[in-house]
Amino acid sequence: MMTRQTSRWCLGAATAIAVCAWAASPARAAHKVVIVQTNSAGDNVHIIDPETNKVVGQIDGIEVNHGAAIAPDGSRIYISDEALSTLDVVDAKTLKVVKQIPLSGHPNNLAIGRSGKRVYVGIIQAPGGVDVIDTASLQRVKTLPTKGTIHNAYVTPDGKYVVAGSIQGKTINVFDATTEEPAWTLDMDLGIRPMTFSANPDGSTKWLFTQLTGFNGFAVVDFATHKEIKRIKNPDLPPGRSTVPEGSDPSHGMAVTSDQKTLVVCSRLNNALYSYSLPDLNVIGTVFLGGKGAGWVTLTPDGKKAYVANPVTNDVSVVDIKSMKEVALIPVGFVPKRNTTGILQSPTRQPRWGAVAGSQRGSRVGVPWGPAAVRRGRR
Repeated sequence: MMTRQTSRWCLGAATAIAVCAWAASPARAAHKVVIVQTNSAGDNVHIIDPETNKVVGQIDGIEVNHGAAIAPDGSRIYISDEALSTLDVVDAKTLKVVKQIPLSGHPNNLAIGRSGKRVYVGIIQAPGGVDVIDTASLQRVKTLPTKGTIHNAYVTPDGKYVVAGSIQGKTINVFDATTEEPAWTLDMDLGIRPMTFSANPDGSTKWLFTQLTGFNGFAVVDFATHKEIKRIKNPDLPPGRSTVPEGSDPSHGMAVTSDQKTLVVCSRLNNALYSYSLPDLNVIGTVFLGGKGAGWVTLTPDGKKAYVANPVTNDVSVVDIKSMKEVALIPVGFVPKRNTTGILQSPTRQPRWGAVAGSQRGSRVGVPWGPAAVRRGRR
């Protein structure tokens, strides 16, 4: 186990000046767009500034952290804790865990409602379900029953539905977010991996995109009719390039830009990020990544940059979506897993915020990425 460095923040005169200037800015002192990156084989979570593509904050002490969600008001970060089967609540200003909420079972990914009043945590341990957390009382108030155990949970962009995917059950489970009652369930032929959504002009959900176990591509589901309407395979590798054998599923991680014009799709197998035009779903761009693993992706609010977690090389690729060029490679912790974008309430001066000096990796826990990790549910 690696020794943690006790002095990570604001080392050196140049770094101190930069951090103080960042903190003194009135606009940035109030709110800051960030990327939150979990590290599933470590005990820390990193905060990335998309303006500089640098790690500017670190949350310590959460072993086997899986998913993250940011409160709409920027006051908290919620992290699913696989080691303790809890939802860990982090204060955005101090980056310290202030509460650990017991869950009904071993968690995977999570989502937060548009109002911030509910957090929905996917439970991968049988019998599964979606745990509902009330963010006022910070208590689990119920578990939504699902057909199969749950890998990822989402809230549709309009906030009206909670969507949960099951690998084992091969199902998409949809709940009304207001009543928290089942709305519909779709059975598929393969396990459900990451999902994302496109919207109609009125903001309602148009299509659900889902990646599938063992398939290097994705399926398209019409949200209104609850039917699969298309299945698209990612491009084959060109001559001279080889696949990446390490990792989880062939295609894992996808997102839609805020202008609804582009779908970006990770191919772990091809070690690439693809861009597809919407609504016609033609491939319009490809970038082969400098890091390895391509396990998840999140976008900046303006849809200009993608942040791809690379669990094999322990870094995050930053991709300019317009040019489909990798513009930065950010070292993070051990086996970076999920990431998310949001706006945090950043402090005027706090020791856990600022340029991170020295090692950012923290301590390695659990098992490495690969077949053994997959067998233990670390997908």
